[in-house]
Amino acid sequence: MGISRRAIIPIADGKYHHGPEQDGTRVRAQMKRRAVFIDRDGVLNCAVVCENRPFPPSGIAEVNILPGVPESLQALKDAGFALIVVSNQPDVARGTTTKETVEAINAYLADRLPVDRFIMCYHDSGDGCDCRKPRPGMLFAGAREFNVDLKASFMVGDRWRDMDAGTAAGCRTVFIDYGYNEKRPQAYDYRASSACEAFSIILLESLT
Repeated sequence: MGISRRAIIPIADGKYHHGPEQDGTRVRAQMKRRAVFIDRDGVLNCAVVCENRPFPPSGIAEVNILPGVPESLQALKDAGFALIVVSNQPDVARGTTTKETVEAINAYLADRLPVDRFIMCYHDSGDGCDCRKPRPGMLFAGAREFNVDLKASFMVGDRWRDMDAGTAAGCRTVFIDYGYNEKRPQAYDYRASSACEAFSIILLESLT
């Protein structure tokens, strides 16, 4: 039996799913995979931008998948990458949205995109968790589940926290620069102006 697709793993619950066993040996003993770790809002779907700052959609009615993203993700999957969404959703901790709303948006995206896993952090900055980006906890969780070689993998995002988390995990980073009015990343490996360009960079790099 293969690993089930599209499951949503809230790190806050402390539950991790393990891969299947083959001849008594777990997947982690096999050859490691490459992965693309992907921020959600602004990378898969349009962020809701207010005063040039990005916010998550308030519900499915506000979800718009960015042009070309389904095809780009399928090309990455065909190239052998695991596709793992890692997203901060602190509005749950702040009480301005619910976990059910976040999961409904994830399910909507999962039905339309070839993503292997959604991993969420529902904490706020003051909670001291290990999963909220810029800490790399969500990337480490995805790497454990999918037996990922982090050094051969990528983190794609549109905010400084994404880049710092990817660097901390040992991944190469691709920054989608929308020119938001907020703190910018100090360092990243590649810069793109759109999600499709970011994914194209990864595909080209995977061929070298």
